[in-house]
Amino acid sequence: MFALSFVTLAAASVARAATYTVSDSFIGTSFLNGFTHEAIADPTHGRVNYVSQATAQSLNLTYASGNTFILRSDYTTTLNPSGAGRNSVRIQSKKQWSTHVEILDVRHMPQGCGSWPAYWTTNTNNWPAAGEIDIIEGVNDQAPNAATLHTTAGCTQPFTLNGNAGCGVKNPLVNSYGPSFNANGGGWYAMERTSTYIKVWFWPRNSATVPAQVKNGASNIDTSSWGKPFAAFVNNSCNIASHFGPENIIINLTFCGDWADYVNKNPAAFKNAYWDIAALRVYQ
Repeated sequence: MFALSFVTLAAASVARAATYTVSDSFIGTSFLNGFTHEAIADPTHGRVNYVSQATAQSLNLTYASGNTFILRSDYTTTLNPSGAGRNSVRIQSKKQWSTHVEILDVRHMPQGCGSWPAYWTTNTNNWPAAGEIDIIEGVNDQAPNAATLHTTAGCTQPFTLNGNAGCGVKNPLVNSYGPSFNANGGGWYAMERTSTYIKVWFWPRNSATVPAQVKNGASNIDTSSWGKPFAAFVNNSCNIASHFGPENIIINLTFCGDWADYVNKNPAAFKNAYWDIAALRVYQ
């Protein structure tokens, strides 16, 4: 979720698919072992102060129990405009993946004016050469969600779309992001990455279209049975293998700099600025 995108064009769905077996499963406290809280300066220059795991747990900004993993921002402190930003969290997986499928089962995502949540993959030590895939990203509760690629020069996509062109492919479902997503109990996001294509799916909670293997957290999956993704990026004029290297998974919550004064003065507005994640599974 860096501020600058070199190429962010959308492509049509492709038919290729594959079968995968679960290699990593993050549920509840296993997030604390598999991810690192990054107490770093925000690369997007948001009005945020990312804190360590110890600080996040002591302030109840991170909570894990059973099949619940919570990441949230502070919502009680009025900020000094010349001081640090609002306390929040950014976690990065300790492992990296290339060809794989990842499925995020999320009940609630951060909402509130000025909130800027994201679920994405990249290699921050080799950006933008290793590419970036934004699976969930938005600001100010503005639905729907959009999936976006960021690369170095030399990566373009055809304009035949299953979605809308622009900085990425917009999901046609309003409940794919923000308050509508939360009111519906969330849903599942999935991303499949190979050396020749990248696909992203979304299924709302309780939708009849959710594949049973996704809903039930199956050990083995077959993406050919999932139906058409809302976004697919192909290899026609973008060498996926050379523009995307091994990447970490990142989940974070920052705040839009344009809303800094609002973020400073209205802590209660961020009471619902939290992630409630049931599970994250990676398949290879």
